[in-house]
Amino acid sequence: MTWLYVGLAGVLGSLARFGLSAAFIKFPVHFLPWGTLLCNWVGCFLLGGLAYSSRLSRRPRLRTAITTGMIGAFTTFSTLSWELFALLRDGLWAAAILYALASLWGGLWLVRLGRNLEFGRAKRGSAE
Repeated sequence: MTWLYVGLAGVLGSLARFGLSAAFIKFPVHFLPWGTLLCNWVGCFLLGGLAYSSRLSRRPRLRTAITTGMIGAFTTFSTLSWELFALLRDGLWAAAILYALASLWGGLWLVRLGRNLEFGRAKRGSAE
């Protein structure tokens, strides 16, 4: 039954990604794929928090549906790679480097931030 929840959550995640990417398609600074970058950043932040959520640890099916299904469909490494390739192909080396670094380091930082905030944390005073 978990596979059904993952699939349904994946539909929601992919629709959210499409909507956010479409909203940023004509962003004034168009040399970077802002929609994909924002989706991946938001997804990293949410994944970092939800994967460590004490509330979701008691509901493994729901956690799998949200993290694997919804966030997995919301974020997209293949689109990031394709857009990075296009920037390099078009000779936009500075934009490609900026996009790669912003994606990688921004994503890592946001996973850590989400984990540190841990959505639904029972004890706000606990330290890691």
